[in-house]
Amino acid sequence: MAGKSTARGPGDGLGVFARAALVSSVGLTILIGLLGPSAMVPELSGPSWQPPYSLGAAPGAHLAIAMAALAILLGGAGLGAALRSRWRPDPRRLLAAGSGAVALLAFLPPSGSADHLNYAAYGRLVTLGHDPYAVTPAEFPGDPVTGAVEEWAGVTSVYGPLATAAQALASLVGGDSVRLTVFVMALFNAAAFVGTALLIHRFTAGDEGLQRRAALLWAANPLMIYHLAAGMHVDTLAVACMVAALVALGAGGAAAGASRRSLAASGLLLGAGIGVKLNAGLVALGPAWALRRSPRRLAVIAGTASATVAVAYGLAGPHVLDQVGEAGRKVSLATPWHLVKTGLQSLFGPGAYTIWIQLGSLALLVTLAWLLLRAAPAPAVAGGAGVPAPAVAAVAVASWLLAAPYALPWYDGLVFALLALASWPALEGFMVARTTILSLGYLPAREPFRPEDLDWLKTAVRQQVVPWSLLVLTAALAWWAARAGGRARRRPVSGGPRP
Repeated sequence: MAGKSTARGPGDGLGVFARAALVSSVGLTILIGLLGPSAMVPELSGPSWQPPYSLGAAPGAHLAIAMAALAILLGGAGLGAALRSRWRPDPRRLLAAGSGAVALLAFLPPSGSADHLNYAAYGRLVTLGHDPYAVTPAEFPGDPVTGAVEEWAGVTSVYGPLATAAQALASLVGGDSVRLTVFVMALFNAAAFVGTALLIHRFTAGDEGLQRRAALLWAANPLMIYHLAAGMHVDTLAVACMVAALVALGAGGAAAGASRRSLAASGLLLGAGIGVKLNAGLVALGPAWALRRSPRRLAVIAGTASATVAVAYGLAGPHVLDQVGEAGRKVSLATPWHLVKTGLQSLFGPGAYTIWIQLGSLALLVTLAWLLLRAAPAPAVAGGAGVPAPAVAAVAVASWLLAAPYALPWYDGLVFALLALASWPALEGFMVARTTILSLGYLPAREPFRPEDLDWLKTAVRQQVVPWSLLVLTAALAWWAARAGGRARRRPVSGGPRP
């Protein structure tokens, strides 16, 4: 861990660039929403006096997409530079600046995708007395809220019951106004993002260097502000629950002496996170690993989490997992598995080859998890607890993200929050590169509004450049982890921390 530093200036040329790039990236993200409806920003129906607000400037598709591309490139480059430079900003200022940007974005229309329209529609279905896991928004085209859904109108909800509950609450407030419904959800989202930032700041207290990196990875991370704050994805709620669950265990690790009350609270929060989004449950592997030598404590946290999940999903009805099963068989265009699928089709003819891809994905996930766990930073003192829970959780989530056939850039928010708790510079660099590359593959996420002369963003960038780049990046990560794990195993265990 880095010691406390009193340096506050930009430090070096790389630091100067980092500061300028971070500010510019977040500024562009804010500007995209402020300008109003465009290829990046869906229009929201409802009284104009209701929030969120915009200038209604209607920027052209080329300009809006160019601003988004620049925000992503500057965000990725600036974040990478900030993590490597000698720039030493006060972590409290990073926390305040990032939180301020997120709060401002809550009052601007969401950008980057139209998922928030799906959220509003699913909440609306609940308030109308329908099951969003069995009924689609397309079945009510005349409704002002369900009729506003763009791309996924014919799909039932894939989100967990607690996410649906939040969407229904927003719908109760918003009524038949899409604007007001989305704004209420934006307030929930902003509160979750800022709350997560505060929890991470508290968790890393006592080490300014670690606290600074943590603030860069979450509170002031321009890629997360772009996807989770401006994009208003439900993943933010799941991240907040999982970070709170790990913080409840304490920095010393769950096996080091967490009370039964803390274990029960952590289990409840783990269950709540799974209740928002099922794949967030990978984080539970962190506490499970930390408690592997304490079966009674493991039973407390596992029992509480399981009971929470059982109640939440049980109350949601028999169709709550229908769409999850469908999603598990999909292959997104920007992952390396798209290349595998097209290769299999060219060799063996038409087909989805779902089982082959799922088995390959599972094998890759296990391999990456094993390699990363061997390379994970750990106290490694004689008789020590080993790799802490946040690092193990980061291993599980990062391995899943890199191995999954279906992945979108905003899914990466969970691993960034975990890395902010774990402090793992090498893996941080790989994840910054991955999120930047994958983000460029989804410009714009609103495909019907992409101009024809920019179709190459899908056919060339999303379907070729991004998956090949991610394939190379995954191979590089595996190679690094194998080497780092080998060096760690050869290093003698001492009575003090590893150098």
